[in-house]
Amino acid sequence: MVSEGYRVAVVGATGQVGTLMLELLRERGFPAREIVAFASERSAGRTLEGAGAAGEDLLVRGLSAESIRGFDLALFSAGGATSGEWAPRFAKEGAVVVDNSSRWRMNDDVPLVVSEVNPEALDSHHGIVANPNCSTMQMVVALKPIYDAAGIERLVISTYQAVSGTGKAAVDELLDQSHALLHERDIEPPGAYAHQIAFNALPHAGSFAAGEDHTDEERKLINETRKILGDPAIRISATCVRVPVVSGHSEAVNVQTRDELSPERARELLAAAPGVTVLDDPDAALYPLAIHAVGKDDVFVGRIRRDPGHERALDMWVVADNLRKGAATNAVQLAELLHERGLVGAQGAPSTA
Repeated sequence: MVSEGYRVAVVGATGQVGTLMLELLRERGFPAREIVAFASERSAGRTLEGAGAAGEDLLVRGLSAESIRGFDLALFSAGGATSGEWAPRFAKEGAVVVDNSSRWRMNDDVPLVVSEVNPEALDSHHGIVANPNCSTMQMVVALKPIYDAAGIERLVISTYQAVSGTGKAAVDELLDQSHALLHERDIEPPGAYAHQIAFNALPHAGSFAAGEDHTDEERKLINETRKILGDPAIRISATCVRVPVVSGHSEAVNVQTRDELSPERARELLAAAPGVTVLDDPDAALYPLAIHAVGKDDVFVGRIRRDPGHERALDMWVVADNLRKGAATNAVQLAELLHERGLVGAQGAPSTA
């Protein structure tokens, strides 16, 4: 880093997560001397008012061999195809890439990192660092103190995922359908999802590959959790559901520990964990709600209780803002950790396998 700060690229800067990345870089005072916004060719030339490090306007650029030169860091939220092509190119030009897509998460030589859970994994980066899926992200923040204290043998997870995880078109579809139904009008045929999302719950968050009985969201929860915690032996069952909530993912998580752990001790561990807020007083109707998590960076945990069907299992309810901690916040936190640990600088691009 030169003395005045880093030169930072934000790729996918006009999307929901990219916009938040720009906002958080500014709000958190990340040491950037310059921030450059990249997006698709159709967005190139747009002006993002007040989006720069010092509140200056940013002109959106398109990606090219010339435009990606000279960066220290690149934060990506532009989809797997864009990341697959351009993240290695940024890395070869000397930048460290923090990628929010699924493209690099399961590569053996790409660390998959949550800032509060496995920051030491950053030390082995080869130019690209992967940000986990939003549902995995919030869950492992809550699981880490339990795993460290008692180990984890099995997880049974049901998610209740907000439509903002699919994108702005899905948010618009939910709001348009809700408005039509409330005014007793017919709704347009669904486009973002296979079925109506308003006043409904779809047991189909993500996509089914041919011949696959789990969605990709469910496979991400299974595979990414094992990689982040460094424990391939954890048995995991996941069902991902899309619900008519704009923002904020909720999860019911059953945790079977290796050693006995009481709900009281689990509550203490979680209350002391970084990035976690415990809200757990059911008698007072105090528990995490999606609407209260929106705009916040913590993971909220409540309804911590013994599973009556197993002496070494706990149930808990985990909620977080899927666009912030589930995506943009962790990406910026990883950039901060790379800076703090002196890890900014090319170390060779990973393999494309």
